[in-house]
Amino acid sequence: MSETKIPLAAVIGSPVAHSKSPQLHNHWLKVNGLPGFYIPMEVKTEDLESVLRSLPKMGFVGVNITVPHKEKVLEIADLITDRATLIGAANTLIFRQDGKIHADNTDGHGFISNIRQNAPDWEPTAGPAAVLGAGGAARAVVTSLLDAGVPEILISNRTKVRAEALRADFGKRLQVVDWVQAGNMLEEAVTVVNTTSLGMIGKPPLRVPLDGLQRGAVVNDLVYAPLKTRFLAEAEELGCHIVDGLGMLLHQAVPGFERWFGVRPEVDSATRAAALR
Repeated sequence: MSETKIPLAAVIGSPVAHSKSPQLHNHWLKVNGLPGFYIPMEVKTEDLESVLRSLPKMGFVGVNITVPHKEKVLEIADLITDRATLIGAANTLIFRQDGKIHADNTDGHGFISNIRQNAPDWEPTAGPAAVLGAGGAARAVVTSLLDAGVPEILISNRTKVRAEALRADFGKRLQVVDWVQAGNMLEEAVTVVNTTSLGMIGKPPLRVPLDGLQRGAVVNDLVYAPLKTRFLAEAEELGCHIVDGLGMLLHQAVPGFERWFGVRPEVDSATRAAALR
């Protein structure tokens, strides 16, 4: 009689020691009474493919991918979802029974689910969105906002050419605004998202003037260290509905956990507490 294999999963990046994913997934395994383990793995870029190909043989059912491998895995995966292709990056891999690696991107799901959970009255169709930054996270956010029916996205990045590349990919519902004018684009926005790392512990502050923010606008910062950034604190003082970045991390993890371990986990206060431990 063969024993059932205990499913294993991991987060792969470099560095990876700071990742909250192990705390999060192991909390869900425990509260759902499931067998399984989730571990951090530091893997260099040159070793990425050989490591990924060997993991299924060791009982791994899938992995999360973080910086700097999110684009590179698209060259390795056998199957790629449309949204991962559109975003140009994957954060979730499923190791299929037939040995194939299936790549997906759940960042957009995490972003939208976080907003809907923490700003339930949010109306994406009510007016333009303003997005600060044009990196990989911005691509996931833009994809989700367009899917949600936002009529127009104003986007600004310190390096304008990156914002213009997004407009080229996503079309005329995106308007590029010069970084020096970023404060002005907030005046008509009902949704505002910071996708840059500015304002994170150890990074320079976000210096965009916020006095143009509309009272009642939904303002989200993807940065979650600190949990309430200066950007969110100022937006709250101006009467905006603020949403911190931790919820995106929690919600983006849900589809992967469900695929690997067979149960859809809850994102609740205990989940937040587990991630912040």
